[in-house]
Amino acid sequence: MFRKQISLILILVFALSFAQTEYKTESNISYYPEKIGKTDTYISSQCKLNFYYPTNVKNFSTVIWFHGGGLTGGNNELPKELLNENIAVVSVEYRLAPKVKAPAYIEDAAAATAWVFENIEKYGGNKNLIFQSGHSAGGYLAMMITLDKKYLQKYKIDANQIAGLIPFSGQAITHFQVRKEQGIPELQPTIDQYAPLFHVRKDAPPIVLITGDRELELFGRYEENAYLARMLKLVNHPSVKMLEEDGFDHVAMAKPGFPLLLKEIRELSKKIKTQKNLE
Repeated sequence: MFRKQISLILILVFALSFAQTEYKTESNISYYPEKIGKTDTYISSQCKLNFYYPTNVKNFSTVIWFHGGGLTGGNNELPKELLNENIAVVSVEYRLAPKVKAPAYIEDAAAATAWVFENIEKYGGNKNLIFQSGHSAGGYLAMMITLDKKYLQKYKIDANQIAGLIPFSGQAITHFQVRKEQGIPELQPTIDQYAPLFHVRKDAPPIVLITGDRELELFGRYEENAYLARMLKLVNHPSVKMLEEDGFDHVAMAKPGFPLLLKEIRELSKKIKTQKNLE
């Protein structure tokens, strides 16, 4: 009898060790309320998200990914490097210049984030484990809605509920497209309400800034992020780090950035789960 019990236990352990996480993708989900889409055709056609999530995992982490493209272009694709990693991935399409001007695309990023907060638990995820990320312009959007709390306050969400901000080469000063809309040349730096740097605060969520090689990056992207990291440390932000990818330019840095992103998500998620007893 004892041997049979041991055998059954071993079979169960063996089966569980080979259990596969199953995933589902839902595409072209409108993240604004239907009534807004009816009155704004561009919102109706453009403001969509793709949602990839594990179906047989509970309390999973979610990363919201905003694509790059200078706020004027880019593709809304689920990054393949983030798939099959026991997390959910939300890729967001947003309105683009010149059809709209600031802060429309920032407002879209906030609306998409609000959709995730409002819906993720219906799918088995946990809203304590929602991360913000994106490349270039997408990193800028993630930084803006995390550091400037007013965008998410519209949806009664405290930006400090975000589990972590991990942008790839995001612009920390006022984005060059926003400056263009203001009649300012792209190489004339400014810091105003549309700059993540303007909203430095001690109580922001954990922040990991990832950039390419300082000598190969676009414009002064490394230096902008280094300044943001320094200012966050000066206001005594408790959890900020900066990672520079030697030898990688602004575009190429994305590929080696994904393993760094996953590592940070796993470490921060483990810490939060321990603190909130979510296991």
